Amino acid sequence: MEQMIGGYDFSGQHVLVAGLGKSGESVAQLLRHAHVAVTTYDQKKPTADVSSAAEIPWEKITLVVTSPAFPPSSDFLQEAARRSLPIWSEVEFAWNTRTESTQLSAPAPWIGITGTDGKTTTTEMIHAILQANGFNAPAVGNIGVPVSQSVQDASADHFVVELSSFALHYTKSLQLDVAVWTNVSQDHLDWHGGFENYAHDKSTVFQRARHAIIFNAEDPVVSAYASKAEVAAGCVRVGFTTKAPGANQIGVKGGWVVDRSSLHEGIEGAEDGRIIRLSSFADQLKRADGSVYTHLLEDALAAIGAALAQHVSLEAIRHALASFTLDPHRIELVASYVPEGVEAQRAIRFIDDSKATDILAAQASLAAFPDKSVIWVCGGLAKGATFEQLVAQFAPKMKKALVLGRDKAPFTEALQHSHIPYEEVDPSANPDRSQGGAEVMARVVEEAGKLAQPGDVVLLAPAAASMDEFLNYVDRGNQFAHAAQAWVAQRS
Repeated sequence: MEQMIGGYDFSGQHVLVAGLGKSGESVAQLLRHAHVAVTTYDQKKPTADVSSAAEIPWEKITLVVTSPAFPPSSDFLQEAARRSLPIWSEVEFAWNTRTESTQLSAPAPWIGITGTDGKTTTTEMIHAILQANGFNAPAVGNIGVPVSQSVQDASADHFVVELSSFALHYTKSLQLDVAVWTNVSQDHLDWHGGFENYAHDKSTVFQRARHAIIFNAEDPVVSAYASKAEVAAGCVRVGFTTKAPGANQIGVKGGWVVDRSSLHEGIEGAEDGRIIRLSSFADQLKRADGSVYTHLLEDALAAIGAALAQHVSLEAIRHALASFTLDPHRIELVASYVPEGVEAQRAIRFIDDSKATDILAAQASLAAFPDKSVIWVCGGLAKGATFEQLVAQFAPKMKKALVLGRDKAPFTEALQHSHIPYEEVDPSANPDRSQGGAEVMARVVEEAGKLAQPGDVVLLAPAAASMDEFLNYVDRGNQFAHAAQAWVAQRS
């Protein structure tokens, strides 16, 4: 019996699928549908074949497909490596099993995006531009439908794939049409075993890229990896910058996004390299004074570079960025309160940037607000990061910090070092994270409300992951928004 998935033959294989989240379930379902022998392993899911690593039938296993839930130091992955078994991420599985596109008579090309911060927004911007150009280009990976399921759709002519460092660690054969790396800073250091390992895993996004690599020219680590990446013949290296672009760069000059690489060549109307006016970006991407948030401008520049590499029209770029909307929990105004006798522009604002789960994202949030106006809500799972540099850089912005979460010490030490007053918010005793998280955020907002003066911002930009006290960053943002809205309602 043929045991094919897409273009890959699994005949004679017995696959261990480790972790039954959405991606693991997708892989297991595809394998079973193709009549491939599968053993599933998950310590928490009752539907798993085995719940303990000791139960894994190693004598049968020929391939391991693993979840990001398991770091490389996990005992069973160490055992798989000792047995010289191939270990795949879901992305590696998807790349090997992709089906032919009916539009192309070949598998649809992938545009892959990685980075510590901005990869989701950049992915969604590229998706919006390609769709506006008439392509069927699903956004997949960390967002949307599992990539292993998505690549079975023969109607797609591109895939826009958000790639985490976890996925890239166990992805070895990927050959992207366009590879994008937005930035890098300390994140997930506990999983990777240090910053160098983390950055190296991110850098593999460039390897064997076919047409273009798009990288942050202002990030020295990313730029260094881009310069030495082993790419296919003819692949161009294009940096993006928020300054005036140099040769082989996309940047900003005279109120325009300008391309000084070869990407715009042959695109109607782009002969002078001018791509889009900054003033035409969607209002949600801009500050009150009309300037584009720096981090969102970086995301847009990366997306424009990737889109130009696919020879889209200027009209598609302009339409997509003029109508683009950010996901919730990304610098989102969730409540505001105007005290009696105060002008509306000096309202106390509650800003939800719960998606700022790392240092770079928190930097972008803090940079957006005036000095001595921010009551910073921070903390959670630090993932091995330290925060002295972040706090020192943005100390002038802060009036006080409210520190929540399991890993308080890295935050409080940094705040003490920069002489920023802070208060620790005690965790809830409720074991139900959805209920306990609501209690924590009610206390956070109540304390912030005592401190806030007209014109201040209560900013949830935690610089940490959320799963210690909340279900996820969405739950954390929702609990903050509900508490802030309730606080305002009590005073209105």
